[in-house]
Amino acid sequence: MSPVIKKWMFCLCVFLQLAALERQIFDFLGFQWAPILGNFLQIIVVILGLFGTIQFRPRYIVVYTVWTALWVTWNVFIICFYLEVGGLSKETDLMTFNISMHRSWWREHGPGCIRRVVRPSAPGILDDYSYVSVTGCIIDFQYLEVIHSAIQILLSLIGFVYACYVISIFMEEEDSCRSK
Repeated sequence: MSPVIKKWMFCLCVFLQLAALERQIFDFLGFQWAPILGNFLQIIVVILGLFGTIQFRPRYIVVYTVWTALWVTWNVFIICFYLEVGGLSKETDLMTFNISMHRSWWREHGPGCIRRVVRPSAPGILDDYSYVSVTGCIIDFQYLEVIHSAIQILLSLIGFVYACYVISIFMEEEDSCRSK
């Protein structure tokens, strides 16, 4: 296989890894366990796809292409979740597996957001429990999450097409070796 093809696949994998790692960091900050698990699998499979390209292992790249289809589906779900399409609600604890009430880190820390902790004044509510008031955000958190997912989809689709191309090159080289 051409060194140029390996370089392009390497560069694509680096972009995919950086995007997944960035997303992983912010999902950890928000304690969103479902996306953390998905990001972790994405990181592992991208490494597998990279090794498949470098070490001439078409099966690894096939695993990468199958995962990429699942990853695109997951990111479409996240977009639907944050845009509340089809009865989904971003106010549920679905992303934390209903373990906790954590939300997207971007909800309180987005660009321009002013975060205020407000003590509840209602009787019977614990004094140490506080409500967070967020105002002045330049862009709402759900749109930041949608942008992250859209970037993941774009990179994954490019990766899928390129991985299919690499697999076809591997198959052509394998066929040419068999016919000699």
